[in-house]
Amino acid sequence: MSTKRVNFRLPEELIAQADVAAEVTHKNRTEILIEALRQYLEEKESDESFREAVVELYLDDQIEFEKLADVIGRQDAESVRASKHVLDRGEELADDLAEL
Repeated sequence: MSTKRVNFRLPEELIAQADVAAEVTHKNRTEILIEALRQYLEEKESDESFREAVVELYLDDQIEFEKLADVIGRQDAESVRASKHVLDRGEELADDLAEL
């Protein structure tokens, strides 16, 4: 897995807690933060309202398909993409049906 360096600010007490956890678990601060972020994201991704909000972002063209698939899974993302295609063509389809 490739990595990317990021810089952000944390409250000092949170850093102190992470450092204690790193000392106890024989890991470094980065490993502790990666583990905590992964756990947080796993919990979020299993939350139905979060998943629905991600789908809405995709339907509103605010995120790309691959990001959607990363969060909700490829199979569910394919279903959403197919639904979006139908929704995007809705007006055109309605016109075609009206001509019949």
